[in-house]
Amino acid sequence: MTNDATVLCVRFRLPPVYEALLPQLLTLLGEFTPVVQAEPPDGALADLRGAVRYFGRGPAELAAVIRVRALALYGVDCVIGAGPNPMLARMAARRAAPGTTRVVTDPAGFLRDRPVAELDGVGPSTARTLCAYGLDTAGRVADAPLAVVQRVVGARAGRDLWERAHGTDRSRVVPNAAARSTAAERSFPRDETDRDRHRRALLSAAQELGVRMRGEGQVCRTLTLTVRYADRSTTTRTRTLREPTAHCAELTSAAYALYDALALQRARVRGVTLRAEGLIPAEQAAHQLSLDPADEKARRLEAVADRARARFGPGAIIPGSLAA
Repeated sequence: MTNDATVLCVRFRLPPVYEALLPQLLTLLGEFTPVVQAEPPDGALADLRGAVRYFGRGPAELAAVIRVRALALYGVDCVIGAGPNPMLARMAARRAAPGTTRVVTDPAGFLRDRPVAELDGVGPSTARTLCAYGLDTAGRVADAPLAVVQRVVGARAGRDLWERAHGTDRSRVVPNAAARSTAAERSFPRDETDRDRHRRALLSAAQELGVRMRGEGQVCRTLTLTVRYADRSTTTRTRTLREPTAHCAELTSAAYALYDALALQRARVRGVTLRAEGLIPAEQAAHQLSLDPADEKARRLEAVADRARARFGPGAIIPGSLAA
C-alpha cells in the first residue's frame, strides 16, 4: 500500500432503525470505486486509488462529494477517515468530527500519541498487558525493539502489533466481502401503540431476513431488536439463537421473545429494526434434527415458497397474517 491516503473509512450516522439503508449507501460508494467493503451496521471501506486517477481529484475532495450525495439522496450525514491503509482510515474516522473528513498524511505523527488499544487487533486484555509494561501508546510500541514486544504478547501477535504501531497494515479492502450482519427495518406512518401492529412488523421483518439469508446461503447466530420511540430514543436487545438459522419460524419466535422481554406498556413506537448478526455460510452450520413433523413440514414449505419467490417475485408468497 502506498503512503497516499487513498483508503476511505465512511461511517454513516444512521439511526438504529435505519440500518437497512446501508446497502443503498454502499451502491452510492460504488459510483466512485468498485472496491468497496461493507462494515455493518453503519460503515464501509473504499479503495480510491483508481478513482483518484480517474476523477483527477484527491481523497478529501471525493469524500466531500460522497457526503453531499448521501445527504441529498438519503438524508444521512457521515464522518470519513482517509489513510494509506484500512487501519489508519478507521482510526482517522474515529477521530473525525461529525460532517468532516480526517486525512492521515503523516502516519508516524498521527499514531505516536494514540492509545495502544486503538490499534486494530488490540483487545482490552492485550491492552492491559501492554500498559503494565509501559507500552501504553502506539509510539512507545513502535520505539520498543521487536523482540521485546514479541516477548510480551507472543511472536506472531507481537510482529503484527509492532508493524501496526509503525503504520503498516497488510489487510486490503475486499470488494463484495461477505457481510457480517444484515438488517430489516419497519417504520410506522404514525407513532404506534398497538402491540399487534408491533408484532406484525416484527413478523414481516423476520420473514424478510429469512428469505434474504436463505437466498444468499447464509445463517445467523444472533438476532438484535432495536425499537425507536416517538422521542427518538431507542432500546436494543440481543439474543443468541440456539443454533445458527435462517428459518423464518425460529427468527420470528426469537423476535417475539425479544419484544415481549421489553414489556412495553402503551409505548409510542416509531419503528423497529431486526438485525441478523454473526452470519456464516449455511453449509458450515450444524442443524439439530427434529422429531417434530410439523417443523420438518414447515421447512419443506419454506423451500417451496423460496422457489416460487425466485420465479415470480418476492411478493408471490407471504404469511396470511400479513396479507390481511
